[in-house]
Amino acid sequence: MIELHQTTNGIVVSVRVMPRSNRNAIEGERQSALTVRLTAPPIEDRANDSLRHLLAERLNVPVSAVRIVSGKKSRTKRVEIAGVTRTEVLALLHKG
Repeated sequence: MIELHQTTNGIVVSVRVMPRSNRNAIEGERQSALTVRLTAPPIEDRANDSLRHLLAERLNVPVSAVRIVSGKKSRTKRVEIAGVTRTEVLALLHKG
């Protein structure tokens, strides 16, 4: 099961990023983290920005509501998403 934690602002979720993929996609769950493929390379924060935009678009929240809490230089990150529920984040697994 994906690691999710409720905060006063929203939900913190563990995310495993695969940069330089052939498409942007949410692939499901692996090792207690949401697995996300990104076309952006992991340089100059491009992959992080791409991740924030993808999650914001899929959850219908502004990009400013998506914040990387830890792991900015790692493939495994903790991302806080303001204004969403646990159910909305888990629904990403089924939308793909």
